[in-house]
Amino acid sequence: MRETATFFKEFVRRPASVGAIAPSSPGLVDAMVQWFDWDRVRNVVEFGPGTGVFTEAILSKLHADAKFFAVERSPEMVNMTRQRCPTATVYEDSATNLHALCDREGMQSIDAVICGLPWASFPESLQTEILDTMLQRMAPEGRFATFAYWQGVFLPAGRRFSKRLKTSFGSIQRSHTVWKNVPPAFVYRCQR
Repeated sequence: MRETATFFKEFVRRPASVGAIAPSSPGLVDAMVQWFDWDRVRNVVEFGPGTGVFTEAILSKLHADAKFFAVERSPEMVNMTRQRCPTATVYEDSATNLHALCDREGMQSIDAVICGLPWASFPESLQTEILDTMLQRMAPEGRFATFAYWQGVFLPAGRRFSKRLKTSFGSIQRSHTVWKNVPPAFVYRCQR
């Protein structure tokens, strides 16, 4: 209950940065993480962990030899993720600083990115900066998963983001709709 209250408070305070009124549901968490080949990925990054629900699932699947870190801008959400996942490395920073963070963690390239950022609320310049930075660091066979709320798909920024994914990745699929999420969502599953 405390997580939901904190999430809602952050949404009210900064709706363009949080983008949702509640943490992701277990169904959305499964749709996000089940697609990755956890036996093969070694360098994993999470953008926007929020309260740490994806982080927790990632850590439960992560290979013993893998490296992982998460990047979150909200100090409150960083604290919640660290409380939920005390063994995780969580940076209070921006995804636009990915190169410096990867260098700090010794990651030459990234195999997997799990992303909880509110793309439909971002201006084009920020969408472009984050995606370009990520793609520069992504391995040739790298995979990227991010979710979208159905109502955001029809916003100009949501449509622009979908088009950008099509020009940036060789393969894009949509998961099933997770109706028990608030609001309902699906996952973009993208591979280089």
